[in-house]
Amino acid sequence: MEILKCQGVRKVYGSRGNQVAALNGIDLSVSKGEFVAVIGASGSGKSTLLHILGSVDKPTEGKVVIDGTDLSQLDQTQAAIFRRRKVGLVYQFYNLIPTLTVQKNILMPLALDKKKPNKEYFEKVVNGLGISDRLEALPNQLSGGQQQRVAIARALIYRPALLLADEPTGNLDQKNSREIVDMLKLSNCNLEQTILLITHDEKVALEAERIITIEDGLIISDERRR
Repeated sequence: MEILKCQGVRKVYGSRGNQVAALNGIDLSVSKGEFVAVIGASGSGKSTLLHILGSVDKPTEGKVVIDGTDLSQLDQTQAAIFRRRKVGLVYQFYNLIPTLTVQKNILMPLALDKKKPNKEYFEKVVNGLGISDRLEALPNQLSGGQQQRVAIARALIYRPALLLADEPTGNLDQKNSREIVDMLKLSNCNLEQTILLITHDEKVALEAERIITIEDGLIISDERRR
C-alpha cells in the first residue's frame, strides 16, 4: 500500500532573476511499513523535501499525496491538523514544552484534539522507548537521548501514516545516536511504522532498508538494501 507519493515536486526560492531551486523535480513513492533514509550533503534539498512532506511548506510545482490526501488542497489550518494527526515529526532539537511532564508532552497531540489515549498503545510506545520510568519528569531533568525518545514517542502517539525524522541524531553523542536509530528500527518493526529519515550521516542511513540520495535538488540514486 502506497503511503507517500511525490510527482514532479519543485521548490524555488527568491524572485525572478534571483531564484534558487532547492528541489528540481522529485518523484518518490514510499509504501506502508518501509524504513527509508534520505541522504545528501548540506544544501542538497533534503530538509526542504521533509518540510514539504510534513506540510510545513508547499512546493512551487508538483503534487504530494500522503495516505490518500493531496497536501496542495489543504489550507494552513487544515495542514496543521493533518500534520498533527497523520505525520509524526522528529527534529534534531527536541521541541519539548519545558513546563510539561514527559507524559503530557507525549500526549499533547491527542490533548489538542481532546482525545483520550489508548492506554495499551501508550504503554507499548513508552516501554519500547525505555522512558516508562520518566513520565513525571520535566524535560530539563532528562538527558539529550531521553529527550529525543520523548520526542519520538510524541510523534508516534497518534499512530501517524508517516514518521518524518530530520537529523534526529545530529545533536547526540555516538552512544545515544545508536540507541535512537535502534528505537526507530524497533518502531518500524514492532509498530509497523513507516519512517522517512533525513540524514547526512552515511552510517545512520545504512540502518534503513532503502537509501535515497539527493544532490542539487534531484534524486540521483534509490537503493533497496533488503
